Amino acid sequence: MLKQICQRFTRQICAVPKGSTYSTLSQIEIEFEPFRLHGIENGPENRAILTRDEALKYYRQMVAVRKMETEASNMYKSKEIRGFCHLYSGQEACCVGMEAILRKSDAVITAYRAHGWTYTRGVSMAAILAELTGKRSGCAKGKGGSMHMYGEGFYGGNGIVGAQVPLGAGIALAMKYQGTDNICLSLYGDGAANQGQVFESYNMAKLWDLPVIFICENNKYGMGTAVERAAASTEFYSRGDFIPGLWVDGMDVLAVRQATEWAAAWCRSGKGPLVMEVETYRYHGHSMSDPGTSYRTRDEVAEVRKLRDPINQFKSKILETNLVTAEDLQKLDKEVKEEVKEAIRIAKEDIELPLEEMFNDIYSKPDPDYKVRTSDASFHSSQ
Repeated sequence: MLKQICQRFTRQICAVPKGSTYSTLSQIEIEFEPFRLHGIENGPENRAILTRDEALKYYRQMVAVRKMETEASNMYKSKEIRGFCHLYSGQEACCVGMEAILRKSDAVITAYRAHGWTYTRGVSMAAILAELTGKRSGCAKGKGGSMHMYGEGFYGGNGIVGAQVPLGAGIALAMKYQGTDNICLSLYGDGAANQGQVFESYNMAKLWDLPVIFICENNKYGMGTAVERAAASTEFYSRGDFIPGLWVDGMDVLAVRQATEWAAAWCRSGKGPLVMEVETYRYHGHSMSDPGTSYRTRDEVAEVRKLRDPINQFKSKILETNLVTAEDLQKLDKEVKEEVKEAIRIAKEDIELPLEEMFNDIYSKPDPDYKVRTSDASFHSSQ
């Protein structure tokens, strides 16, 4: 039975020790759905090597993002989080697979569904949940909330639909101007893919051969509108026209990693930009104010969870091929549970910023006596 499973999912690289009932392999080779290409003849291979350590790392990261978003949903429902709140549940393979290839000196800029990316870029879960509750230990001191999170090499979290795409091209321009071989990932959703500023960014990026990967996280719905109702062409990877593109199964963390590795090498070599579409799915509504059931059925969501869930798919592969044990994953689940518990405690118990902090952080290096026009802190304090 094990041999049949391995033939289906992987080709073993090193043998299971004789007589062992639960020993693990050091690495395996996994095949996945072929990539679709635009404007290029040869893209990434549809197979990848996965080591035991990588498997444990990716599993833990995806589970952490999922659990974090689940708790964010619960805290929103209990009114401990207010305002806008866009959850990343279902899309974990995208941020984890891409981050596996990136350097810390690379840059990422995305839309307002940013919690997962904030975490994989290195911001702690506690700082993310505290930001959601508006507390001072949040990654933006509680001033940004769900849509405006930042970290080293992470430029947000942007609330204006599609506005991050030209900003990503600008970051890539700065990297090229500085003479580095760093790259920028400029992510947007299928709902933003028809905006004019996206195509203007494509044009400028190609004219200057900027090291930017334009990435459409196609989660099938722009707010409450299915992609087929909003776009005459749903092959978003081909939208760059004169820019090469590739389609990726965004529910497969290894496929995402493989595609990103190939795309990053393309950009670092000076060949210019790429367009990448990662086809994924969001389980929650557009935001917490959207139940997500008026434009799709509950059965549709349940079917994706059952058949295509990125965590469950990955978990099955690494267990059935004996790369890891159930005990390994249970240990990680327990670690994540404790991480979430501590993050929730901080997010709930920390204090908000004092009122005198309201007008700080507008300029990076303000004059000692600067004032914000029409905004006098003493006036607000006296009301």
